[in-house]
Amino acid sequence: QVQLVESGGGLVQAGGSLRLACVASGLSVRTYNMGWFRQGPGKAQEFVAAIRRSGGYTYYADSVKGRFAISKDNALNTVYLQMDSLKPEDTAAYYCAADQSGIPSEVGRAATYEHWGQGTQVTVSS
Repeated sequence: QVQLVESGGGLVQAGGSLRLACVASGLSVRTYNMGWFRQGPGKAQEFVAAIRRSGGYTYYADSVKGRFAISKDNALNTVYLQMDSLKPEDTAAYYCAADQSGIPSEVGRAATYEHWGQGTQVTVSS
């Protein structure tokens, strides 16, 4: 069974940092493109960041570029999202997702991803 288990969400003040982790089982992050999406209160789901299965390329939404960083540890089969300089508008449920197709041009589309984590809540206070 494929399972994506997220951790690291919580409450933080504006300007603070959090690191989300997504531990994959039943699939290898070496062979799947991995992405992070989020959905804030009253907002549509939006792409946050993605990393190719090779690990050689990363992608970011303009709203988080320069503040967030996606990475992975193949040995631990874990994908991370380091979030710095957090803003209240970053408040959202964050979801980890996995895509076996590995098509780079599609990493920003939620429909690309076959497997999803349960979501973890990030709340940023002002």
